[in-house]
This record gives sequence, C-alpha cells and structure tokens, in this order.
Amino acid sequence: MRLSIVLFSLMLWLPVAAPPLQANDWDRANAAYERGDYATALRIFRPLAEAGDASAQLNLGFMYGNGEGVAQDFGEAVKWYRRAADQGSAEAQYNLGLMYKNGEGVAQDYGEASRWFRRAAEQGLAEAQSNLGFRYYNGEGVAQDYGEASRWYRRAADQGLDGAQHNLG
Repeated sequence: MRLSIVLFSLMLWLPVAAPPLQANDWDRANAAYERGDYATALRIFRPLAEAGDASAQLNLGFMYGNGEGVAQDFGEAVKWYRRAADQGSAEAQYNLGLMYKNGEGVAQDYGEASRWFRRAAEQGLAEAQSNLGFRYYNGEGVAQDYGEASRWYRRAADQGLDGAQHNLG
C-alpha cells in the first residue's frame, strides 16, 4: 500500500507530454489567426514553435511584438524571431533587424540591425534589400557607400518594391 502511494505521488511530479501535433495544426492556427482568434492561434503555434518550427516561431514573434493574444512583449518577440532567424527564416531575420534598429526588446544597435538585414537581403527579401540600401545611403551601422546603396535598392526595385524604386530614382 505504501509503495503505491509513493508511486502515485511521484507520478504527480512527472512532466506530462504535450499531445502529438496533427497534420492540419498549421492550417488551424493560421485560420484562427486570420479570424482574430489569437488565443487559439497561440495555443496551436506555441507547441509547433517549441518543437522547432521556424514559421511558428516567426508567428509567435509577430504576435508578441504586436500584442496579439498576449501582452505586447518585445523581449519575447526577439526571442522567437531569433530562433526562427537562426534557422534561416528571412522574414525573422528582417524583423530582428527592425528590433535592433528601433531598440525594441534589445539595445538599439544599427550595426546589428544591418547584419540581420543583410542576411535577409541575401536571401532575396525585397524589404530587407531596400532597408539595407537605406543603411548604406545614410551610413547607419555600415560605412556610407552610395554605390552599395544603389545596388541594394536596385535589387529591391527589380522585385517591384515601390519605396526602393523611389529611392533608386
């Protein structure tokens, strides 16, 4: 009897495994997010993100950065963006660059912002290319270099980004 009480007591302290993810969890999370049901989206995205899904990590970063379904928390946004960025997500790299540029959740650091913008720009993300062009044009976090600015603006403009086309002109 004593042994079964001890074993039962120990079982109360064991971690409970999360339910297995379903094939359509991603679709359900996106649908919930699109209809403004952030609590449901968060509940589904979190285990996906914790399991290493870079897109879910990006979405959690976005939700924390905008206070959607959670209290706005730039530090948490940075944490999730960094996890996705380290896996190669261009969008997360760009968003992380913005966080460093604006000093949200991290100390403002134009050099670090430029490094993250470059990683995203090199993957072809037009917004990052334009933003990197701006950094070179103004010498923010990089040495001022109008030729390099023009090169990055051109790459973004060629993808149809209006702001880059304007800046290139």
